[in-house]
Amino acid sequence: MRQLEVSADDVGQRIDNFLLRHFKSVPRSRVYRLLRKGEVRVNGRRAKPDYRLAAGDKLRLPPVRIGGERPPARVPQSLIERLRVAIIHEDADLLVINKPAGLAVHGGSGLDFGVIEALRAARPDETLELAHRLDRETSGCLLVTRRRSSLRALHALLREGAVDKHYLTLLAGHWQLGRKRIDVPLKTRQLRGGERVVKAQAGGKTSASQFRPIQFFGKRATLMEVGIETGRTHQIRVHAAYAGHPVAGDDKYGDRELNVALRKLGLDRMFLHAHTVSFTWPETGREFTASVPLDDDLKAVLDRL
Repeated sequence: MRQLEVSADDVGQRIDNFLLRHFKSVPRSRVYRLLRKGEVRVNGRRAKPDYRLAAGDKLRLPPVRIGGERPPARVPQSLIERLRVAIIHEDADLLVINKPAGLAVHGGSGLDFGVIEALRAARPDETLELAHRLDRETSGCLLVTRRRSSLRALHALLREGAVDKHYLTLLAGHWQLGRKRIDVPLKTRQLRGGERVVKAQAGGKTSASQFRPIQFFGKRATLMEVGIETGRTHQIRVHAAYAGHPVAGDDKYGDRELNVALRKLGLDRMFLHAHTVSFTWPETGREFTASVPLDDDLKAVLDRL
């Protein structure tokens, strides 16, 4: 067993990301199994993958053998190139990626790699970390930090609700609620096999989304802008379904008949796009905004509607 004390550079980082860096040659599935079985301890207690390290935390790490384990899969060059051209902004602190729909932000749950693994393969000498996450089927603005100090600053802003995030989405039906804030709590249940299902339910985590209609397509659908005050799993999708207007193309919480009809118009994915992200860097007061327009395939669906 190894005993480690969390350094200032690691404060605020998720423990799963810390372990993935620490056990570089160990497959992701093995790292998550260590957490699930309680083999990794924080201050003598089990820790969930999303636990954020705090100053003074003492970690107990088990010895890990990698013999007999499948070695980490090599990221295809085609994926590395796909993400290279998807970088829409780069500075000393951040990369902004126009994440393609259908691509997970990280490996796990049967996936060998995602956005972050591909970026690290392309830039092995950099310290790249996801600042936040997007659902696999969601496209658009994804922030990746290039410095530990930037990651800590952004995570603090996210916890304080000081990052302004807006999405564009096509919802089923004619939205008649005007500007509407939905603040129904959300509860996540993990099914066997790792699939997560979220329900609007009392006793869940506090969640809030601001809906604003942009364009109506008769009774069939409404293009909406959604600002999120919290970043819960599947938040927009579940809040939209709760309001009676599920996200178009959403196979989990959506309207099956609408999805079939829109497939005939070329919608072969979920219509949810991270449009803008903005915040103010706390130390310098510098304002930052990134914006990504709708993908061409989504624009084409709107034109056909």
